[in-house]
Amino acid sequence: MSEKPHSLPPGTTLAPFVVEKTLSAGGFSIVYLAINQDNKERVVIKEYLPQKMARRDTDGSVILNGAEFTDAYAEGRKLFHHEANALRKLHHPNIVHVTHFFEANGTLYMVMDYKPGTNLQNFIKKGGGGLSQKVILTLFPPLLDGLRVVHEAHMLHLDIKPGNIHVQPGGAPLLLDFGAVHRTQMSRQFQPRSVITDGFSPPEQYKKNGYIGPWTDIYAVGATIRACMDGCPPPSANLRKEKDTLKPAAQAYAKKYSASLLQAVDWAMELDALLRPQSIDEYMELFEKAAIETTPEPKKGMLNRLFGRKTG
Repeated sequence: MSEKPHSLPPGTTLAPFVVEKTLSAGGFSIVYLAINQDNKERVVIKEYLPQKMARRDTDGSVILNGAEFTDAYAEGRKLFHHEANALRKLHHPNIVHVTHFFEANGTLYMVMDYKPGTNLQNFIKKGGGGLSQKVILTLFPPLLDGLRVVHEAHMLHLDIKPGNIHVQPGGAPLLLDFGAVHRTQMSRQFQPRSVITDGFSPPEQYKKNGYIGPWTDIYAVGATIRACMDGCPPPSANLRKEKDTLKPAAQAYAKKYSASLLQAVDWAMELDALLRPQSIDEYMELFEKAAIETTPEPKKGMLNRLFGRKTG
């Protein structure tokens, strides 16, 4: 593949790691696949490089695009450090785990375990939505269990969406990208950098003083499940507040999914935060009901094609 303009080239050494290729490049960071020369195991390395504020110099170092970005760049470094520290403290099979954190090239790097698989967004695009109840129940209860650990650590993810869910062979999900991770029970005005994803962020994330909590992540989970059904993101919460044209899942998919699963989607996507589940434990009760309700079975081999082997 062709490397991104700001990416480190293959073969770059970040001792003891050697970059193999660029996996992705976003507005604030670049993600690489690398190999640990000490044990020959592959890892994922995330580099802090906010492309509006900084660039790659000829010697590989990261330099500012101008003195006017000094404060914003430093604040971003603090947030990147915060993300790494948060992930080093969280241990759950469905949460990405940071193993190393270091400084090099004038910037910061975090090293994460490498897990084979692909992105949930790819599954949605490939199939045009319509993921079966069995597939949804393979993915989301483990993901919610991991999110419970995040919330119990008094943190919020605040950027749950299909693009931040990695699906391993067999269907085990992995929650990625904690760049927006934030302490609970604080209003939006205390958060230095706002992360908004239209379709997945609830109304309170759009407000400067919006009161965020576990219910904020739960909205995003519900919207992600709805995207698995629809094949596209739901309308933005702001548009829904002006005129809600989103047909409730319980009406749109009554013949395809169980009543409890459809209720879980609609409950999570309530625009009023007080009407949503207030905790993961409360929300999980519907998934436990959905697991025992009768629904049409997916076509033979669907799980195999999606996840690499059958589950359960």
